[in-house]
Amino acid sequence: MASEQISPLTPADPARHRPAGNATGSAARWFGDRIAAVTELATGRPVSLYGASVLRIGYGLLYLVFLVREFPHRDEIWGPDSPWTPALARQLFAQTGWHSILTLSDSRAYFELCYALALVTSALFLLGWRTRAVSVLFAVVVTSFHSRAIFMTDGGDNLLQLMSLYLVLTACGRRWSLDARGRRLKAAHGGDGPRRVRGDRARRLREARTTLTTVVHNCGMFVIAAQVCFLYGSAGLYKVQGASWGSGTALHYVLNLELFRPWPALSHLVDGHTVLIAVAGYLTVLLQVAFPFVLFGRLKYPVLVMLLGMHAGIAVLMGLPLFSGAMIAADAVFLPDRFYARLPRLYRRAAHRTGRPHTPSARPPGPTSVPAQGRPAL
Repeated sequence: MASEQISPLTPADPARHRPAGNATGSAARWFGDRIAAVTELATGRPVSLYGASVLRIGYGLLYLVFLVREFPHRDEIWGPDSPWTPALARQLFAQTGWHSILTLSDSRAYFELCYALALVTSALFLLGWRTRAVSVLFAVVVTSFHSRAIFMTDGGDNLLQLMSLYLVLTACGRRWSLDARGRRLKAAHGGDGPRRVRGDRARRLREARTTLTTVVHNCGMFVIAAQVCFLYGSAGLYKVQGASWGSGTALHYVLNLELFRPWPALSHLVDGHTVLIAVAGYLTVLLQVAFPFVLFGRLKYPVLVMLLGMHAGIAVLMGLPLFSGAMIAADAVFLPDRFYARLPRLYRRAAHRTGRPHTPSARPPGPTSVPAQGRPAL
């Protein structure tokens, strides 16, 4: 019987004699396929064009409303007569490396001109007019106003400043903008037909420009998504370390801070529901820690809805509408383009059910109604 036993080294199992090169080749092919997939994702077409447009509209509107709201107090915050004088700001810039166009001159006329320029820039960025150039100007405006009065800002200003810099890299004017409307009208009148490219060199340069624009846009959207994930993840992990969040009493203390009680009666009413306050505290920590891990499945949709409710509560109960608006706009980038593409159809269906008159779109039917995603746009 011992002679009939098969030794581990006997050729009874054909898999044991499979050449090692086959396994190495399979791993190499798998790795090559993954690289090709990532390359196609980065260079094939711009991703999340509607998401970038939502960010442009959201942050342009937020900053425009912010500047209009602070218009009566502009001199106290950023003006030459502010307690934080331009001389003090320049001393801080020498240490931190920040810059601001508001400190280039102490003239009141120059300050009023900069404020008017900021209002116009925010409005044009919101509307998406000459978005490539205006996005750079918008980033300069947001950075300048933020650094001029850095001790009077909150989390919403910080996030809005970062997003204004990231949006410079994106093609955020491809959808829902005056630029996109102009291209559609031009295509409808036959003025945007295929262009004749003279020479192979000119064709290659145009293709390289298209690829570069796509890669920069996709990298910008990836950085924006990573920034939001880091923000939620770090906030949740910091909360886990706190004893008040672990005991479920953190929101009780937040609702009793005089600085964050725009409506004391409402805060007192909410604070009276102790069980609800404890559950909301635990749910907040859970959502923030789990957010980066639910983005690749359907679970992200209920999580985004709950985060929307959380930020709405922060805006109302704590009086931080700018922060809440900035976070809601940032969360919108994780919704797919097909969701935003369905919104006009859902609006038309709702208008038909309610009996509201609907004006048909002037956009001509056919493939020319939507510009090609791979084309660079100014």
